[in-house]
Amino acid sequence: MKTNNSITTLSQHLDKEYGKIGTKSRTDFEIKAKAFAIGVIIKEERKLAKLTQEQLAQKIGAKKSFISRIENGHSDIQLSTLYKLIEFGLGRKINLTIY
Repeated sequence: MKTNNSITTLSQHLDKEYGKIGTKSRTDFEIKAKAFAIGVIIKEERKLAKLTQEQLAQKIGAKKSFISRIENGHSDIQLSTLYKLIEFGLGRKINLTIY
């Protein structure tokens, strides 16, 4: 069987592009990636709830631009704000798991 040495794993790619796990550059990347993922989840849940960004913003006392920044991963969201968005804005429950 022939192997292709030019194929890299995702982990190898991330190590090369952003540094090893634990380095500042890798941690910064991971934080931004998580913020983006949270934004995608909020956007999906908002659409399932049939709410516009404006409607969701009104429900939690925020501006539409704030919801947009969160959904696009451009805002560092506090846990209290995340809770307010999910539980009050979207009527869903949030469960935090640490492992």
